[in-house]
Formats: sequence, structure tokens, C-alpha cells
Amino acid sequence: MHNFVSQLDTDAIPHERKQLLDLLSGYVQEKVDKKKPIRLNFICTHNSRRSHLSQVWAQTMAHHFGVRNLSCYSGGTEATALFPVVATTLANTGFAVQMLSVGKNPVYTIKFAENEHPVICFSKTMDDAFNPTSDFAAIMTCSQADEGCPFVPGAEKRIPITYDDPKAFDNTPQQAEKYSERSKQIATEMCYIFSKIKKPV
Repeated sequence: MHNFVSQLDTDAIPHERKQLLDLLSGYVQEKVDKKKPIRLNFICTHNSRRSHLSQVWAQTMAHHFGVRNLSCYSGGTEATALFPVVATTLANTGFAVQMLSVGKNPVYTIKFAENEHPVICFSKTMDDAFNPTSDFAAIMTCSQADEGCPFVPGAEKRIPITYDDPKAFDNTPQQAEKYSERSKQIATEMCYIFSKIKKPV
């Protein structure tokens, strides 16, 4: 995982995009400075692809850059299921992925470091009991959820960091390539965000 992260090129992120990402790094930095818990809830319409990739990569990058006391969550405007190709894409990147339950909405554990709790991934609504109810930032990862949820209950900050949906390439010859591409984009942007955080002395 360290090798993968070290190869990410954050300099390639456009300036306008960095300004948007800085909103999230600013939120995290404020919490770090005040020594308060950091809770990030990544929200997409179906909580099946982009929100999970963002949740996993944000938790991974926080650990990589030594940002402690941070918990990442994900949710949707409706619950469906984690799309299996997302789990495969992360496994191919080096994460230890395990399916804990089968059925219409399987539960996965995605482990990013040997001695850290894995990220628990399954599809849920943004207000699910698994997610925080207050003192969190809502990060809108798809434009549909961004437009459809002008207000996220309990969120103290709402930040639109949207991504193109790799679902457009499902069941096509480009599927694996496009999911990997989107995962790498999200990884690069989360790397940029957390690399900027200054830890307290």
C-alpha cells in the first residue's frame, strides 16, 4: 500500500479542484487543532461505488499521514449494495478484503493496515444508525446526491467533492480499467487532502 501511495501524483490535480479539496482539509485541520474527533460521512445516491471508495481511501490516507482520531463513514439517499467490482478493485490495489455476509446487501471488511480496524462496508442510508448523527462533515460524492440533499441532518459542514460514476462502464470491456481509474483519482485527491494536515506539536 505504501508503494501505491508514494506513486500518486497530487501535482496533477487541477488548481480549481484543489480549491475544492482544500475545504475538506481545512475542516480536518480545524478539528486537529482543537483536538476534537473527526467524523467524515461520504454520501452518494445509492452508497454503492463512489462513496465507499472515498470512505476507504480517506481512512487509509489519514492513517498514512498520521492523522489520528478520525473515523470515516458512508451513506446514500437510499440503500442498495456495495457493487462487487469496488471490492475487487480495492483488493487489486492491495487492501485485504473479506466478505462477512452474503445476500442482497453483503457486509465487507476492508483492511488497510495490519494493526488497524478495517473499514466496514455495506450499503446504508446516510442517517443509518451505523453513521454519526452530529458533529460530522458530509462530503457529497455524486452530483445527484449533492443536488437532492441540500440539507444533511446533523452535518456541521457540507462539502461537494463529486466524481463521475464508473457505473457507466458496468458490463463493458472497460469496466475494470474505469473502476481502477476512478479509485486512483479518489486516492490521489485524498492523498492531497491529508498530506496538508499539520499535526499538533
